[in-house]
Amino acid sequence: MSSILDSLDRRRFLRGAGVALALPWFESFAGLAGAAEQSAQRKRLACFYMPDGVPMPLAEDPAYQDWAWFPHGSGKKFTFTKCLDPLESLRDDLTVLSGFSHPSVRNIHGHSNADQFLTGAATGPSGDYHNSISLDQEFAAHVGDRTRFSSLVMSTDGGTGTPRGTHTMSFDRSGRAIPAEHRPKRIFDMLFVNSDADAARRLALSKSALDELLADARSLRTTLSSNDQKVLDEYLQSVRDTEIKVEKAKRWINIPLPKVDVDHLKLDITPEDPRVYLQTMFELIYLAFKTDSTRVATYQIGRENGIGVSDYLARAVGFNLTHQLSHNTKEPGGWKNFGIYCRFVSEEYGRFVSKLKATPDAGGGGSMLDNTLLLFGSASSAFHLSRNYPLILAGGKNMGFKHGQYINHAGDHPQGGAWTGGREPWQQEITHEDAPLSNLFVTMLQRLGVETDEFADSTGTVEKV
Repeated sequence: MSSILDSLDRRRFLRGAGVALALPWFESFAGLAGAAEQSAQRKRLACFYMPDGVPMPLAEDPAYQDWAWFPHGSGKKFTFTKCLDPLESLRDDLTVLSGFSHPSVRNIHGHSNADQFLTGAATGPSGDYHNSISLDQEFAAHVGDRTRFSSLVMSTDGGTGTPRGTHTMSFDRSGRAIPAEHRPKRIFDMLFVNSDADAARRLALSKSALDELLADARSLRTTLSSNDQKVLDEYLQSVRDTEIKVEKAKRWINIPLPKVDVDHLKLDITPEDPRVYLQTMFELIYLAFKTDSTRVATYQIGRENGIGVSDYLARAVGFNLTHQLSHNTKEPGGWKNFGIYCRFVSEEYGRFVSKLKATPDAGGGGSMLDNTLLLFGSASSAFHLSRNYPLILAGGKNMGFKHGQYINHAGDHPQGGAWTGGREPWQQEITHEDAPLSNLFVTMLQRLGVETDEFADSTGTVEKV
């Protein structure tokens, strides 16, 4: 059994023909007291970024009732619009926030600000560029040595991008961008295929990475409790399903970026491919957390300004380019079209959150969601407006978060409406003073177990969460 269950970086693996597959934690290999202690220490953080802002029709607009992104109401008494109602079943596990932003960029074009979404740094509109450590890396500095990977940095476009045009949400303590991985197969292999020099060749000849491991899995199964046998079966099926999605997603991510007007290109892509890709990226984070390969993850769903393969994600719901949806809100049906895309993202994000909620955490202590803190948002709201960030905080109930509420700091009449020319919203006078988003970051870090009273330009904490 020791040859099957070798310990590596505090984890256990199935092994076969030079391939290693990380396993979830099993109660069969630790006492219940140790299990509860391990689960209590296993706090996780994942952050997600959606570019291009969100639908913000004014209250007098007919589209306001159905397609405004922020909920109607406040506190515990709120209703989701069609943009967010796929999250209704998760209502008691999340908090929507409005009226938060980073003070240093409130008068800067929204497409320049994804870089500072998790840092709060004064990255500026042009010229010299200086960033600082991101929220995820601050937490990773405290828990990263407990797992094989200190953090998992992902984006749809991959790499680092450019200053003020980032492809990554994560920055180190010196403010340097940490490259994001965008190829599902590479992430899958990094997490689950720990191979010797010859294993890659054998894998290329086999049907699946799991095929080499099933014999060891059957042997292991006989040593597990009935509960752990169920956990193992579900886990292996999840890995198999993800592996299939990885193969489907590879075709989409490898489409060539156009050098001419994309409307005239015939790309080898079906409408469902972007949806499968998004599902796969979320699933990889789930499995990384499930196996305790890491406790920190970021995923930048798209780059700002409609550059990169991420601009094609809207094809999942029948549109051509994602960024263009935010510009076309002045056209008939424009708010609805933009809202349909946001609803698509909500559906897939909700699927991921629901899976965390449905999965018991190792050794008790509630679900994986109860021990995982999730931040979803954007660095702009209305058209190019770097204020009133759309934010959703989910999970972390075992850290003391109180959900099922809409914390509305933006007031009853936030800026919005379609841009029809003239000064853009980001150029207009500030009519409402947002709260510093870094105050929320301090609160998050404290609940995650980091002893700190400040982050970036914070002035306090957010007590209501």
